[in-house]
Amino acid sequence: MVSYSRLLLYGLGGIAVAGMALLVAFQDKLVYVPVIPGLTRSYQMTPARLNLIYEDVWLRSSDGVKLHAWFVKLLPDCRGPTILFLQENAGNIAHRLEMVHTMLQRLQCNVFMLSYRGYGASDGYPSQHGITKDAQAALDHLFQRTDIDTSRIVVFGRSLGGAVGAVLTKNNPDKIAALILENTFTSILDMVGVVVPFLKWFIGGPGSKGPKILNFLVRSPWSTIEIIGQIEKPILFLSGLRDGVVPPLHVQMLYAKAAALNRQCVFVEFPTGMHMNTWLVGGDHYWNTIQQFLEQHAPERKENETS
Repeated sequence: MVSYSRLLLYGLGGIAVAGMALLVAFQDKLVYVPVIPGLTRSYQMTPARLNLIYEDVWLRSSDGVKLHAWFVKLLPDCRGPTILFLQENAGNIAHRLEMVHTMLQRLQCNVFMLSYRGYGASDGYPSQHGITKDAQAALDHLFQRTDIDTSRIVVFGRSLGGAVGAVLTKNNPDKIAALILENTFTSILDMVGVVVPFLKWFIGGPGSKGPKILNFLVRSPWSTIEIIGQIEKPILFLSGLRDGVVPPLHVQMLYAKAAALNRQCVFVEFPTGMHMNTWLVGGDHYWNTIQQFLEQHAPERKENETS
């Protein structure tokens, strides 16, 4: 007879093998979703549909991938803050236009909307290494423009975009005035256990339990929890408490890690906010929170400072 301990060992081995197979076969499709099921990759609308002033921007990342973006302005000569908007996972920048329309009006700002590689009209295939290069190309483009105040560039990342924005801000402290994170995860390693619960014993971030023997298989770990404590710029954390995709605890953990070393951190909760609609249900409280943060950390320069 096979002993109980040996059966247990076989069972754990089978789970590990199954987990490895799932990760190898499906992880990129789980981490990156450029196309919402039932829709096409192409843009369903452009800023022109909302009568917004914008330009199509074409960039090249440092590895040569052709990227597309929209630079949207409130007014032709708007010198307010410029927000580098880094979107969530599913879909493309066209699906964020309603929010950006409201953002322009409420914050009196410019918004640069980047399509990651493999998303929207951008070429290539998404990866952590590649998207990090894409965000850098977008920031470098903004910093070279003469029609904006480059001292007021603020990175705003939602969910996956928050992970991207954290890396970008850490790498460019002299180019970014502040960082805003909304419903962002601690790491993809931790999210694996949320999406596929039985894998949490084999994959996890720095604070998780278990042997974590399959961590090496995760090609895009996006470990924001390790990056956030290295950022010295002001950070605003926005958390929807009804988020059914990224557990609100993740945002709390990111804030705790950052605030332990950075006194310029602010954490704000929205009781009815879900993963995609915190900006909508948050109402005035949501937009006033961001506006106050921008006024404090990306203020308008006086005339003698711009000369």
